[in-house]
Amino acid sequence: QVQLVESGGGLVQAGGSLRLSCAASGRTFSSYAVGWFRQAPGKEREFVAAISWSGGYIYYADSVKGRFTISRDNAKNTVYLQMNSLKPEDTAVYYCAATTSNFYNDYVNQWRYDYWGQGTQVTVSS
Repeated sequence: QVQLVESGGGLVQAGGSLRLSCAASGRTFSSYAVGWFRQAPGKEREFVAAISWSGGYIYYADSVKGRFTISRDNAKNTVYLQMNSLKPEDTAVYYCAATTSNFYNDYVNQWRYDYWGQGTQVTVSS
């Protein structure tokens, strides 16, 4: 069992930065791949970024590539999402999720994730 708690959301002006954290409980967290997803009002939840259990594989959605960076510190049971050059269209509730899958193709699919956090709101003003 893994419990995930996101933090670091808030209100920021366009062009600004935020760093989201996803803190996990459970001694086996290092064996999980972690993904970040987001959901804007009236829209479906979408994939943002994912990192494999070792950090050796990282994948980004095209919409955030070059602006967002995902990383993890398994010693701290934490995954981070550094978000730079934020745009109003990045406004959403951001969720982290964990999966035991080792198939990289699964990482963009929210239905492949076993555990989810409660989400943290990110609002980017223009």
